[in-house]
Amino acid sequence: MTLFDHRREQLQSRNAPLATRMRPQSLEEYVGQRHLLAADSVLRRAIDEDRVPSVVLWGPPGSGKTTLARLIAQATRAHFEQLSAVTSGVKDVREAVTAARDRLGQQGRRTILFIDEIHRFSKSQQDALLPHVEEGTVTLIGATTENPSFEVISALLSRARVYTLEPLTDEDIGVLVDRALVDIDRGIGADQATLTDEARHFLIRVANGDARTALHTLGLAAESTTPDESGKRIVEVETVEQPLQRQARYDRLGDQHYDTISAFIKSIRGSDPDAAIYYLARMLDAGEDPIFIARRLVISAAEDVGLANPNGLAVAIAAKEAVEFIGLPEGRIPLAEATIYLASAPKSNSAYSAINAAMSEVRSGRDEPVPMHIRNAPTRLMAELGHGKGYVYPHDRPEHFHAVDYLPERLKNRSYYRPGVLGSEAQIAERLRRWWGEKRFRPETPPETED
Repeated sequence: MTLFDHRREQLQSRNAPLATRMRPQSLEEYVGQRHLLAADSVLRRAIDEDRVPSVVLWGPPGSGKTTLARLIAQATRAHFEQLSAVTSGVKDVREAVTAARDRLGQQGRRTILFIDEIHRFSKSQQDALLPHVEEGTVTLIGATTENPSFEVISALLSRARVYTLEPLTDEDIGVLVDRALVDIDRGIGADQATLTDEARHFLIRVANGDARTALHTLGLAAESTTPDESGKRIVEVETVEQPLQRQARYDRLGDQHYDTISAFIKSIRGSDPDAAIYYLARMLDAGEDPIFIARRLVISAAEDVGLANPNGLAVAIAAKEAVEFIGLPEGRIPLAEATIYLASAPKSNSAYSAINAAMSEVRSGRDEPVPMHIRNAPTRLMAELGHGKGYVYPHDRPEHFHAVDYLPERLKNRSYYRPGVLGSEAQIAERLRRWWGEKRFRPETPPETED
């Protein structure tokens, strides 16, 4: 390192954002991810024993992926080489690998190649890493906010260990905030900044487990606070709010999108209107397309509520039309109404199960001949061949019902629809069993209840 390099690093360190300046200098300073770094954990033992394999760190923004990668390199005395998948390509990877090979041969020092946002590398770019990871030229540490099962090629995943990082707890964020307030060298201790209790609570809450957001906001709020006569900066909650531009983690193309809509639908299916409304609010607050939500409500109404309350489908479709008609923000009200209605309704997936069973039958067998008596007979020839012969018009019979075989001969008495026992479907089930008998329309087994 030249004198100019040293001077440049000093200036960068001094002017860097607070989150960068406050990066932990050792594993002992690292906050959070106790499940990964406990003394008896697999990763911690690998670090202590200097046998860290290639890994993929999967976690939300601000959970400490980059910091952990740096500390692993420091603890194992490996050279740390960092690339960003946003700005780097195959050429950069090759140059880093060449340098790593020379370093290993000349100095006997291993290289940890850290690739931030590795999910942004294309398949061909990820393929370029394979031989070098395989032969041990570099130890790869990839960081991603997206599910590596979908975003990282299987060949690379098979050569790496995936570790999941969790959002930091409020307690963790509090530790980092308090540490930055008193640290004179790297933090803002020299500024004599303090947070009011209300401001501290607000900052920790809106950070939402993201250390970078918490420290970045703290640094800007402290700078924006005018010192009092004694030189102290008392940061109020209003000052914290000013620099904070809330960045919802909900990515409409990422895991949060799929996880949240999954939680929303499963909460409706599980008949918990409070949970369903909560996930609806999270999606709307993050800017999710309300029509997408409405479509999922329509699907849930048919799949999960079904014939136990046929009105559910009408309510869901009405909510979709209402949102298209009035838009947001008022459109959140019919969405909430439909969500609560469906979550509170009795449930039946009998229609869903019936069509799946019938589709399976159709796809796995031949096209069975339609019984002659219910075939179409638009011409004399077809009538002479027996099409429609013997057909009885059900409306001419009592209850508008006539017991006759409608299924093909080979499928006679086959049952696809198993009526539920809740809500309106109980009446449907009773009527069908009276007409067709218990053998064909077997009701689903009612759940056991405690006395």
